[in-house]
Amino acid sequence: MNTVLGYVPSLEHSQPGHPESPQRMLAIMDLLESTNILSDISQVDINTTQIEQITRVHSEALIRRIRQTCERGGGHLDADTYTTADSFKLALDASGTTTILLDLVMESEARNGMALVRPPGHHAERDRVGGFCLFNNIAVAARQAQEVHGAERVLIVDIDVHHGNGTQDIFYDDPTVLYVSIHQFGYFFYPGTGAINEIGTGPGHGYTVNIPFPPGAGDQWYLAAFNDLIRPRVKVFSPDVVLVSAGFDAHWIDPLASAALTLGGYSNLTAKLIEMADDFCSGKILFVLEGGYHPIALSHGVLNTLYRLKGYDDLSDPLGLSSRPEQDMTNVLSTLRDLHLLN
Repeated sequence: MNTVLGYVPSLEHSQPGHPESPQRMLAIMDLLESTNILSDISQVDINTTQIEQITRVHSEALIRRIRQTCERGGGHLDADTYTTADSFKLALDASGTTTILLDLVMESEARNGMALVRPPGHHAERDRVGGFCLFNNIAVAARQAQEVHGAERVLIVDIDVHHGNGTQDIFYDDPTVLYVSIHQFGYFFYPGTGAINEIGTGPGHGYTVNIPFPPGAGDQWYLAAFNDLIRPRVKVFSPDVVLVSAGFDAHWIDPLASAALTLGGYSNLTAKLIEMADDFCSGKILFVLEGGYHPIALSHGVLNTLYRLKGYDDLSDPLGLSSRPEQDMTNVLSTLRDLHLLN
């Protein structure tokens, strides 16, 4: 079985000066093509999601609003989130290609995979777009795993520096999806959700785990969160598949945040996630691109993720360490262990 890759650059979904641009995808592919990694990976064709798959996680009113805005030539859906005339089709392509990769992993036709797709998805709620996102690609894939492949428990781990409020919203009352988000949190930092006490509601109580770090969290504390909090909670949940919202904007050089991860730190987190998938669900894991707005950190982060998915120990890091010291996150992790009864 091979690693599978989907690439949906959505070149026609573009707005001058916007940080979430096709240039992100072109930078990634330029780097991948300069290495030999693609010769060891199976690339899938772009696939368009059926509307029926989107309605598993989004309201018909939201789908209609996006479609009609595009039919009028595009425009802003909120202050940060735009469409062009082509964006509706391209968003369906992003979700559809993610879903095809999920199918291959669930059917054991692929060992694992990565969806390099845009527009991104994890800020898209059931009834509302936001944060550059139109359709929630990883949520669509999670429901595909359940409704088509019979998965009883789906784990979503979100390592984007911004909280995935959309994914949380969709699954907040659902005990069949464990949503874990590790993110920067503070006053005036987008989207303002993902506090420690947001842990789910109704039957989903306890199935949302938010790890809100203040600015300055880096390799040491992300790794501690995985070892001391995430892995013990995942072991109890015992997922049938692991989906990862892979944002590379927690790197210390990213212009939209103030976290302190290095490329080596990201690579170690990827290894931990793959290890969890190997231990709990026969290695079934799919990474889905979200944020990342510095082209070097983003492209080398993706390359290192593919190295790890292939089982290579290679590390590509032209950026090195931050000059800023990491901030201590002991109290955050201690509070979380108590809250989730993991002490």
